[in-house]
Amino acid sequence: MQRFERAFHEMAELEAGAIANKDEHRMVGHYWLRAPELAPTKSIAENITRTQAQVIEFAAKVHRGEIRGTNGRFDHVILIGIGGSALGPQFVSDALCEPASSPMGISFLDNTDPDGLQRVFSTIRDFGTTLCLVVSKSGATKETRNGMIETMARYRSKGLRFSPHAVAITGAGSELDKFAEGEGWLARFPMWDWVGGRTSQMSGVGLLPAALQGIDVTGLLAGARDCDQLTRHRDVMRNPAALVAAMWFASGNGQGLRDMVVLPYRDRLVLFSRYLQQLVMESLGKSKTRAGTPVNQGIAVYGNKGSTDQHAYIQQLRDGIDNFFVTFIEVLEPNDSASIEVDPMIRSVDYLSGFMHGTREALTDGGRQSVTITLNRANARTIGSLIALFERAVGLYASIIDVNAYHQPGVEAGKQAASRYLETQVNVIRLLTGCKSKWLTVEDIASKLGTDADVEAVLRICVQLAASGRIVVDRDQGSPIINARFCST
Repeated sequence: MQRFERAFHEMAELEAGAIANKDEHRMVGHYWLRAPELAPTKSIAENITRTQAQVIEFAAKVHRGEIRGTNGRFDHVILIGIGGSALGPQFVSDALCEPASSPMGISFLDNTDPDGLQRVFSTIRDFGTTLCLVVSKSGATKETRNGMIETMARYRSKGLRFSPHAVAITGAGSELDKFAEGEGWLARFPMWDWVGGRTSQMSGVGLLPAALQGIDVTGLLAGARDCDQLTRHRDVMRNPAALVAAMWFASGNGQGLRDMVVLPYRDRLVLFSRYLQQLVMESLGKSKTRAGTPVNQGIAVYGNKGSTDQHAYIQQLRDGIDNFFVTFIEVLEPNDSASIEVDPMIRSVDYLSGFMHGTREALTDGGRQSVTITLNRANARTIGSLIALFERAVGLYASIIDVNAYHQPGVEAGKQAASRYLETQVNVIRLLTGCKSKWLTVEDIASKLGTDADVEAVLRICVQLAASGRIVVDRDQGSPIINARFCST
């Protein structure tokens, strides 16, 4: 319990405005989003309240047709973002949006895959009635920037200006903020430096796309607020988030030795495991304690939905390697009141419940560990509570194991490595462009680029450039050596 006393104390300090992300000298304030009065300054509280009102009013004006696209009333949204800027909105959309009654459909551009971009673009009925939300705190996230550039090009190809269809959700003064202002976009909403991407669902990042789809954002905020109040209790047995964190600690011996398998028994919660992957793994997957001691912590998260998984990987969970615990999520009330009996006195939802409890019993009989979270109904308020429950559990667990839940140095390392790789690609293209009629081996290219050039990286670059038709490669008489030259055509 001493660990929890420290965790509760640190959580209280965090909510009061302490510098929790010391790497970036930032506060961590996602809890203020649903209780602005708890913010450490009046200015922050007023910004939160004002932004929420502006989000709701903007969505209302779009629905009333007061804010329109070039070709008429907006009827579709494209959200361009990645990571927390997309995972939360995707989960909430799938969980709560009712397509038959929603005022707007939604699509997501959450990668820099040109095939994925094209698949989304091909579904857009009319770009002139499509609203685009570009979401990036820094405004420099490459995947989001690429998606924006590709989308802008698609608007131009349709003879449309992008600006009358664009909204930015970004940090004040960011590259994106300045660009949107200069181009005269429809609106700009703030992303504050004290809200991390993976905890941004209750900010404009998640509230605006939800409001545009007709989702009850007030209910989302109220549910999160209710859960926050309940999970501030310092009695572990009366604090649901503390109980979840305690289960994680006990199951994995405080070292993350077991994976978390998320099994929601309702189709509309299928994306929750993807949402939790970032929230849990990016927050807890750390190589060092806050004091710098090596620990290599984390909890791996995967999952799908019940009862689908009883026909997939439940067999291994029951009889295979015991390296996991299951998080069952059940919803008591069906959202479809027209459900019928499929057997005497049995409805489809009863089978769903039976399969869940049967699977849990089978796993328990096999000595496997699980925790069950029960929702009365899947609506805005309960989904808001579910999100808040795991946000708090992550924060408490991080304190218990002494890691910083609010930074992501591994993500930054990957971005830096990607930048070096792309810089090498530019140098490869320049080199081959200057040797148009000459074949060069990968080793030759790496040598000419200098001592820092990675031969394997040069090989992968040449293979990719050849696949996209920008260079040609040749394997001489079956030799493993790849020769490359610039493709003049």
